[in-house]
Amino acid sequence: MAKAAARSKGKGAAGKLNGLSAAEAARAIAAGEITSEALVAACLDHIEQRDAKVRAWSWLDPAQALGQARALDRELKKSGPRGGLHGVPIGVKDVLDTADMPTQMGSAIYDDWRPRTDAACVALVRKAGAVILGKTVTCELAGIAPRETMHPLDPTRTPGGSSSGSGAAVADFQVPVAFGTQTGGSVLRPASFCGVVGYKPTYNMINRAGVKFAAESLDTIGLIGRTVEDIALVADVCIDRPPVPLTPLDAPPRIGVCRNVMWDEFATAETKAALGDAASRAKAAGAEVREFELGPAFKELFSLRGVVNDYERACGLAWEWAHQREKLSPQMVKTVEQGLAVSHDKYQYTLRLMESCRRDLEAMMGDLDVLLTPAADGEAPVGLHYAGNPAFQALWTMLHVPTISLPLSTGPNGMPVGVQLVAARWADRRLLAAGSWLMRLA
Repeated sequence: MAKAAARSKGKGAAGKLNGLSAAEAARAIAAGEITSEALVAACLDHIEQRDAKVRAWSWLDPAQALGQARALDRELKKSGPRGGLHGVPIGVKDVLDTADMPTQMGSAIYDDWRPRTDAACVALVRKAGAVILGKTVTCELAGIAPRETMHPLDPTRTPGGSSSGSGAAVADFQVPVAFGTQTGGSVLRPASFCGVVGYKPTYNMINRAGVKFAAESLDTIGLIGRTVEDIALVADVCIDRPPVPLTPLDAPPRIGVCRNVMWDEFATAETKAALGDAASRAKAAGAEVREFELGPAFKELFSLRGVVNDYERACGLAWEWAHQREKLSPQMVKTVEQGLAVSHDKYQYTLRLMESCRRDLEAMMGDLDVLLTPAADGEAPVGLHYAGNPAFQALWTMLHVPTISLPLSTGPNGMPVGVQLVAARWADRRLLAAGSWLMRLA
């Protein structure tokens, strides 16, 4: 199967500054080979050419972005790089607060809303020298009602959601890396659909201060980039430690192939082929590959995902429901109504089951380094009214484990199909190292 990223480069980014990865750009800026201003200008020029066809940005001020870049270039000459992201542009999903830009959350309720502070993760990347290029489009309140973003490879298809703008902007070489958030599958699914790398870290590894909660027991701030190296670089910055290069694996990883509890109902032919192809390549490269099955408790947990999601969304939107209900989408109204109907006893039961399954999964994985499982249920669906099925991402979000989507395959229509790696909680560096190893086989 063809590597999905190869098709993305057909947009003409190869050889241009906006085609650089975040890590490449950071090294080139630090070495004085390019300026942040030139890099940001290249990204803005590409956005201008492509914005009418992709619509990835909810707020973008070219003059402000270039002003940040020029200031960082002056700072570099005077005192050296501020940190590991000096001069590198980053997109911020529009549910994360930014002190100098609106945070509108894809909702008419928050049109032109201006917070006074940055979200913690935004403040940390600024501290490391990043240019906040702009705010990327989100589905309404990080939910399921799509907004205006279109797929950069096929405008008739969804880019996924709710981190739709981040996935599309990164895939289209408009920005090298962007923040997303995931409550069900809102980082991994856009990454799989758009043919880029999506990373959902261990729950709450990236501090969530300054994010509008969708469902606080599930919400996780993640990243979308074009390389695993970029993901590792920005992830280090977001936990406020000096970036550390990924250590290559000492030996090929031990991989459990997990077709999981949604396989029979949701896996398409291209999803099955992508998983089989990745497993075969890993085995041929020396990995230990064996089957891995989840038990009945995990199937029950998956069936209860809506209990937590809907209950917590209803509670979190109490003010909006009381005072601005008419500005909520029909999809969000339905979600809140479902949440209001959930009993607290059932909600607590589900939370306890989540905790139990987390303990069980860690024991079941044993000596396995990672699990290999579908990232999504196939190619991006045709139509912009639906952001895609979260079935293959939602269970892992409930389990609070780190996951990464890798763009390793394409489907029958030439559209990207990702595969997902899963590691035990807090084994994020192992996950990223395994992801880097598998990407090198493509």
